Amino acid sequence: MKPKQIKVIEKNKLFFKWGDDTESYIGLKYLRDECPCASCKGETVLLNTYIPAKPANDAPENFIIKGIQQVGGYAIQILWGDGHNTGFYTWDYLKQLSEDQANGTKHSYN
Repeated sequence: MKPKQIKVIEKNKLFFKWGDDTESYIGLKYLRDECPCASCKGETVLLNTYIPAKPANDAPENFIIKGIQQVGGYAIQILWGDGHNTGFYTWDYLKQLSEDQANGTKHSYN
């Protein structure tokens, strides 16, 4: 389901109003920590698995959104304060992250 509205609120959350008029929020630190790109989550190529080390830098500017761009009809790409912008956050992934955060659960999404 595609969101009708996406906006940063309180400088630390991303708000979504979904097509069915439900609303959800994701903390920006949590959203950045769960970036789905290969540099952040790893990848498997020709049976070799790459799992990146977690970044040690938790500078506040890393969790600032400088821009959001829609990717096709299925995702957004976020430009973070540290210049990172390679993660495509699909609608399903965003919905799952908001539910996980609301429930206090955390899953590995590779």
